[in-house]
Order: sequence, then C-alpha cells, then structure tokens
Amino acid sequence: MLTLAVDSSAGPVSVALAEGGKILGETLLNTRQTHSETLMPALQNMLRMTGTGIDEIELLAVTNGPGSFTGVRIGISCVKGIAFTKNIPCIAISTLEAIAFGGICYEGKEICAVMDARRSQVYHGSFLIKNSRPQRLCADEAVSIEALHEQKKNHGDRLVLMGDGAALCYETFGKCGAILAPEDIRYQRASSVALAAHIKDFQKEAMDPGELIPFYLRPPQAERELKKRSGRTA
Repeated sequence: MLTLAVDSSAGPVSVALAEGGKILGETLLNTRQTHSETLMPALQNMLRMTGTGIDEIELLAVTNGPGSFTGVRIGISCVKGIAFTKNIPCIAISTLEAIAFGGICYEGKEICAVMDARRSQVYHGSFLIKNSRPQRLCADEAVSIEALHEQKKNHGDRLVLMGDGAALCYETFGKCGAILAPEDIRYQRASSVALAAHIKDFQKEAMDPGELIPFYLRPPQAERELKKRSGRTA
C-alpha cells in the first residue's frame, strides 16, 4: 500500500513516501519558516523527486499529537485537504509512537518518548522494543518531569530517552543509568509515521478524513488563559 506520511508536530516538518514498509523517499526541513510555508512545497518536491502522482497514494498518515498546537493542526489540515479531494483513507499516529519507531534498534529496551510541554512538564509515552517494533506500555500522558522520574528511577539502563524532551529529562534520569538516544534518531519524522502506519490494522484503524482530529493531551494555552480569566470574573 503506497502511503504518504506527514509530521509537523514540532520544529521540523517532514514528508515521507513508503510502500510495504519500505521508505521510498523523505523530505525533512528545519528552517525559520513556518510549517504553513514549508509543508506543501516539501510534499510536492518529495512526490516530484520520487516520480509519484497524488492519485497513486492509497493511504495518508499523520501525527495527530501531542505536540505544537499550531503544527499539529497544520499537518492534519494538509492531510484532510488531500484526503477529501482524492477520497483517500487516513490513519492518525501518536507523535510519541512515531518517536519510539526511531528507537527500534534498541531491542529489549524501554523507549521513554518525551516531548517538552513547558512548565516542567513533558508529554510522555513508554514503549517496549520487541521484534524491532514498539509495543505500547502506557497511554500518552502529560506529566511533570519529577513524577515521571519517580516512575522510572529504578529502570536503569533499560530506559532509553527519546524526543525533544529527552535531553531535559536526562539531567535527572541520567543519574539513574538511563540512556540518551543520539540526535540522529532521537526525534519524530515522517518516515517513522509511515512505518507505524504500515503495521497498523488498516481495516480497524483507517478513518475518513472527517474523523481525523488533533489529540493535544491538554488544552491550548489560549483556552487555559480564557478559563483563568473567566474564573477571575466569576
């Protein structure tokens, strides 16, 4: 199944094309331009370089969060726009699961995927690498670094930290033996999204584009500020 995958959940933006678990092409950009400026050109360039027409795409995959509120929305909007026009089914991939797919070389170890959520919090998900695939150990959550350390402090070097919150957590977790994944595999990217989509149960998890929605784990900053102001007024 020819799959087009998109990730714009953090600073970089990436697009990948895959078939049968094989990555055919990938474009990754990490510039000062916004995702709204870079995503579509990256997608178009990747399709052009691989000689692929948009009508050939059979499945669309995208990270639906957690991550940058604006970035996640842009990625989902891009995928929905293509899907509605061409009637292509979609699959949503957790950003934390996409991060874990970058660590499939750590057979038998636990991937602690963490994204910086600010305010001394991280978005977290844990995955056991078994048979070169991440197996989910817990639901995605927003948690304080202190609370997460309390959960993981006895895991020693079985624990591999990945994601843009990994270096932040390593300041504490490293003292307990946790491993900090190298930068070249530490972060989410579209090729990992495509691989995750490949092993999903297509019949059960594919959805119409109208069903594709962000999964933020906590309300956006603007919504939190509005509730705070409403509480003061009340």
